[in-house]
Amino acid sequence: MRFSYLRISRSAIILLFCGGAFCGILLGLFIGLTRDLPQIRSLESFSPSEVTRIVSSDEVLLAEIFLEKRHPVPLKEIPEYLKAALIATEDRKFYRHSGVDLKAVIRAIYKDIRAGEFVEGASTITQQLAKTLFLTPRKTIVRKMKEALLAFQLERRYTKDEILTYYLNQVYFGSGAYGAESAARIYFDKSVSALTLPECALLAGIPKSPVRYSPLNHPELSVKRRNIVLRQMQDVGLLSETELAEALQQPLQVAAGRQETVKAPYFIDAVKKELEEIVGADQLYKGGLRVYTTLSYSLQQAAESAVADGLAALEKRMQKNRIPNPDPQAALVCLEVSTGGIAAMVGGRDFAESPYNRASTALRQPGSAFKPIVYAYAVEQGFAQNKLLLDAPVTFRGASGGSDWSPQNFSKTYLGEITMRRALAVSENIPAVRLLETLGPASVARFGHKLGITSTLRSDLTMALGSSEVTLLELTAAYAVFANQGQWIEPYGILEINDRRGRQLWRIKPQKRVGMSRAGAAVVTDMLTAVVAEGTARRAGGLTGPLAGKTGTTDDYKNALFIGYSPSVVAGVWVGTDQNETLGNRETGARAALPIWVDFMRSALAAKSLGYFDIPDDVVKVRIDPATGMPAAEDSPGSVPALFKKGTEPPASLRAF
Repeated sequence: MRFSYLRISRSAIILLFCGGAFCGILLGLFIGLTRDLPQIRSLESFSPSEVTRIVSSDEVLLAEIFLEKRHPVPLKEIPEYLKAALIATEDRKFYRHSGVDLKAVIRAIYKDIRAGEFVEGASTITQQLAKTLFLTPRKTIVRKMKEALLAFQLERRYTKDEILTYYLNQVYFGSGAYGAESAARIYFDKSVSALTLPECALLAGIPKSPVRYSPLNHPELSVKRRNIVLRQMQDVGLLSETELAEALQQPLQVAAGRQETVKAPYFIDAVKKELEEIVGADQLYKGGLRVYTTLSYSLQQAAESAVADGLAALEKRMQKNRIPNPDPQAALVCLEVSTGGIAAMVGGRDFAESPYNRASTALRQPGSAFKPIVYAYAVEQGFAQNKLLLDAPVTFRGASGGSDWSPQNFSKTYLGEITMRRALAVSENIPAVRLLETLGPASVARFGHKLGITSTLRSDLTMALGSSEVTLLELTAAYAVFANQGQWIEPYGILEINDRRGRQLWRIKPQKRVGMSRAGAAVVTDMLTAVVAEGTARRAGGLTGPLAGKTGTTDDYKNALFIGYSPSVVAGVWVGTDQNETLGNRETGARAALPIWVDFMRSALAAKSLGYFDIPDDVVKVRIDPATGMPAAEDSPGSVPALFKKGTEPPASLRAF
């Protein structure tokens, strides 16, 4: 009896020990599984990444930026058909289980063991949400156990509808679409709320294998999967035989191959880089920001059309001139004079082929398009536009790297004594170099930087002929100083950034400074109107309204430019090749760049008020003979009204130097 008692006691102890050990193992396993589980309540503050939208000044969507194409919507905007199709396909017991379907799990484990690998997941919608939000996609026993624990916690904390809302806004639907709304837009070009029954069934079938069942990737498989979903809906009593038959007969009608294109790609590329500096990459690609820009899409379209037409005409001429493999490029940038905002930007003929931005990044010699900066500094120093310069052969000793330099006029002719106004209008080289020698290259270089030229300027006499490389954008902004009463404004493309709730995160504070006197800017503008009316840019004379500008051509016709402006907008055009090769004989700024500018400005002038160039109180208007600079009568043939700073108007000294 005693032996029996002892034996029972020992058995009880062993059982107790084993039970305790088992419980300890379970507890350890539970602790190990739950120790690094994420906090479920973080879902309440979870904010799925959203699309950042960049908008033009005329309210055109230019681009969407995202890591995951996602447009969260409330459950009330999801069609009942989509919810029903998803539940019938993915989790028929969704509204009855507590996060995990135990029978399905046991069945899946049995199939996995027989197959010797994971062949069936048995995940409920809640488990799929837990995996998507908190876990890695790697299939392991430990991950499946964590998934189940998280699913239980989700079910305890949130309603079924809340879980379904999170799921429908989070799950991947293939082809870059995260969430039902994004999928509806990409596949059907409509909002999710407008989807039909067959479309809902198609979407519901995708999450099982997003790549395989994407209608853009595999349309036939997508339709087969859709039909399976429709039959499953009928099996659970959600569709009648008639509804099923009608839905099965519907052809696949997706926005096949429709790509989300970026409008104004060169501009958007520049804006994206600036946005990363302002808000950071994470906020830009995930924050669902609304970015308002200065770009006018109507002007952008005009710019792109003008560049395309101009390059097509140039390429034909290059072929006619037997230039091998002609591949000209062009750039155009347009700024609002009063604000500095970029209204249009074209950085090349095709962004897809070459994203290099020739408007804002490429450094090119501007040729004679730099001369207005030299003349503007002269005006600031008290030179009147009727001042006479000598246009005659000259050699400057040690002017170019210590060597003697004898500049030539493009025309290879000489006009003798010539006014500053006339010299600039017809773009004679020698008078500009003589003027620069008098002013001092270093002083003019400093003045150029004051006008917004940030690139290095050579402090030698060749600077007068545009030997220093600059970007089209900075040179165009410098011309804007002449149109904007002497004030320089740093060009910008972003006006305002709002967060996903519409709250302002950032607003532009334009960087401004006085570049030159208001009177000096008015006089320079008056001189540049002569380029259009009397000089190298006469082709622009057919446009309506006051215009000013300057052509530019470099040696061997490698670069052709025209920078010009109205009272409201300034636009610069560059034409050349990426290899810095010739465009062909006689392809000057007037021939290669000016027609593009004229074509674009027709649209710009139609869109903007014409206005008048500024004439401040401290300037006077005097009619002169543009050839001699002498005062002329109102009815004198060829005479023109010209502006002068008070105190410099005729009769001033006309001594040549």
